[in-house]
Amino acid sequence: MDILIVEDEPVVARQLEETLHQEAYKTVAAGSVAAAKHAMQEQNFDLILLDWNLPDGDGITLLHGWRTQKICIPVLVLSANITVDDRVHALNAGADDYLCKPHSSIELLARVRALLRRDAPLKSSKLNADDVVVDIIAREVGVAGAPVKLSLAEFDLLTLLMQHQGIVLTRFQLNEHISKDFDRISVSNLIDVHIRNIRKKLDRPELIQTVRGVGYTIKA
Repeated sequence: MDILIVEDEPVVARQLEETLHQEAYKTVAAGSVAAAKHAMQEQNFDLILLDWNLPDGDGITLLHGWRTQKICIPVLVLSANITVDDRVHALNAGADDYLCKPHSSIELLARVRALLRRDAPLKSSKLNADDVVVDIIAREVGVAGAPVKLSLAEFDLLTLLMQHQGIVLTRFQLNEHISKDFDRISVSNLIDVHIRNIRKKLDRPELIQTVRGVGYTIKA
């Protein structure tokens, strides 16, 4: 998958590239409206990460122009503009999703995956681990065919773990996925509480395995 990153801050662009490269995505970085237009002429992309404020214009005007030209590549707007009006303006201009800065790398990757699979068959929305099934679109969980009720945070954590089967996720990574309070993430035991509740509700204590001193994982 090829992703165009339209971001004028070199440090931020580099961080985005490093995060995406870890998941084997190919990237091209453009630091201005002009550079983004040139990149679009030179190559086909599967997804665009678009900053709002650029040195020679704004990303939303650029996005509107693409949509006017019938360019339908999924666009995820990344912006420090956090008001509801800002988000509505971006979505009305043609954005497929909107993520406020600062954001976690885990959430960014989850949004990227969601946009890249939006044209995939509906069955791709279901995640399986043994007899546990998570339906991402319906936000439902079943064990051996029986429904299980999870809280919003519990559902999000279970989904994240099932999307990364075979990979150990640290407590910090899990915590930043459900919390924006970055100052308290490192000292919070909330993840341990949520994991304990998930195990109890699923009645599958061995599904989510503890990696002592690191975090949690679901074996692939």
